[in-house]
Amino acid sequence: QGQLVESGGGLVQPGGSLRLSCAASRSISGVRVMSWYRQVLGKERELIAAIYSNGHTIYGESVKGRFSISRDKAMHTVNLQMNSLEPEDTAIYYCNVNSPWRDFWGQGIQVTVSS
Repeated sequence: QGQLVESGGGLVQPGGSLRLSCAASRSISGVRVMSWYRQVLGKERELIAAIYSNGHTIYGESVKGRFSISRDKAMHTVNLQMNSLEPEDTAIYYCNVNSPWRDFWGQGIQVTVSS
């Protein structure tokens, strides 16, 4: 089983909402940042949102005001609440967890925004 397990993707109509979750193995320690990326076929993977151990958050310009990242206190779960979804948000979404020793990646989860 993978170190990160993502859930919550699927098909949604434009203007709708989805909530992605990523559960990290408890064997991962010293987590500094938990992030969500997305990738469209033929394009580079882009950072969507990140949350640091001190609670600081950053967002990509394309999702500011629409998406919200959160985590549990132990930094074993990170969520991405996605509102006002647009067809341009269609992509594979990846969870990333950064520790002092290495980065961990989820397997990716499909989000499709279409009517």
